[in-house]
Amino acid sequence: MLIQKISCVLLLITLMCLVGCMDSVNDAAWPDPPPLGQEFSSFQSPEKPPATVSETYEIAEPNGIITLRQALALALMRNPELRAFSWATRASEARKLQASLRPNPELGVEVEEVGGTGQRRGFDGAETTLQLGQLIELKGKRRKRTRVASLEKELAELDYQAKRLDVLTDTTRLFVGVLAAQEQLALAEELVRLSEQVLTTVSQRVEAGKDSPVEKTKSEIALASVRIEREKARQNLESARKQLAAIWAGKSPVFEKVAGQLDVVQSIPTEDQLADLIAQNPDISRWAVELEQRRAAFELEKAKATPDITLSGGFRRYNETDDNAVVFGVSIPLPIANRNQGGILEARHNLTKAGEERKAAEASVNTALALSYQSLSNAFTEATELKSKVLGGAQDVFDASTEGYREGKLDYLNVLDAQRTLFEAKGQYIEALSAYHKARADVERLIGQRIDAIETIQQQ
Repeated sequence: MLIQKISCVLLLITLMCLVGCMDSVNDAAWPDPPPLGQEFSSFQSPEKPPATVSETYEIAEPNGIITLRQALALALMRNPELRAFSWATRASEARKLQASLRPNPELGVEVEEVGGTGQRRGFDGAETTLQLGQLIELKGKRRKRTRVASLEKELAELDYQAKRLDVLTDTTRLFVGVLAAQEQLALAEELVRLSEQVLTTVSQRVEAGKDSPVEKTKSEIALASVRIEREKARQNLESARKQLAAIWAGKSPVFEKVAGQLDVVQSIPTEDQLADLIAQNPDISRWAVELEQRRAAFELEKAKATPDITLSGGFRRYNETDDNAVVFGVSIPLPIANRNQGGILEARHNLTKAGEERKAAEASVNTALALSYQSLSNAFTEATELKSKVLGGAQDVFDASTEGYREGKLDYLNVLDAQRTLFEAKGQYIEALSAYHKARADVERLIGQRIDAIETIQQQ
């Protein structure tokens, strides 16, 4: 009889453990990324973390010439911050799993009437109780707790997608910075070459007695100045290369140069057309999930006001009479002082706060879009105007001044002024192109897709 009762208790324990194991479901699916950069793969952490932290990466940094597509693909796989967000998503999956589990049963053994005096000496009059208890959660606490964890997982995924867009944008901006620095260095080298040619011409005219030696000194000073500017441009390029390599965790740049067309400028949509796409921004779309998560947390806190009960059952052995008996009980906390008033009030305040934070996020994104669009529009206008109205004329003036100086019709100051005007215009053009592409990347980050895709849809 005793063996049968023990078997029944063990069977009950096994069934409770099996029920708990059946809830161990892990949703490891990754959501689709936003349209911007959707053609690129990004780092997605495995379900099981590695035993040790490795500094090796799946994609090696290419040497030689690197394109923007290569830089974006490299950054999405190797950027440390994005990889950290990926592991945060896995951690949220683990929290969801933990939230879905049932409370474990408790096995208790109690021995009474032991070690007394008289008839209670030793174990002769002992009473041994073997008891199994199980906490029963009421008001759907486990379901509501799982719902909260599930929404937190969705938020982690949206934060990962937002960080992915940040990496795409930052990489594009840094790539454009390197490309512009290369153009500025090439421009500085061209200016040095022309200054050397002018110095040769001036020296020949001075030796021939056609110009004063003062003109040669001025030319030498101008050459020294442009050589200083060339060195500054070389240092700026090296700094830009290091910043680009750092986005994919490169300790030092392995690539030699970047390849791209900085002077490709395309028309831009209106600001109203872009504003209609602001909802695709993860910084905005996440707040619908955030509000739902705060509501779920509020419902969970209200459910906690109802205390859970503990059911227990087992059997008791009386050594003195060699008898057995079944025991059972129920434990119910009395919610007299603690009815989770603070938790409910906090959750209600957090829900109200989320509504205000959503408004603030929308205002922030709209403001950022307005500023970025203004920068994009200004850079577009400046670049197109410089190319169509300034650069050609400045080049013609410089060529005419140089020829006039050779023929003795103009003095050296005219050549120097025309040269300075030409190269200042070229440098301004490079800066305008760089500002255009960087502002374009900022706008695309805010709308969550490429501007080219908008134009294609409109044409269709």
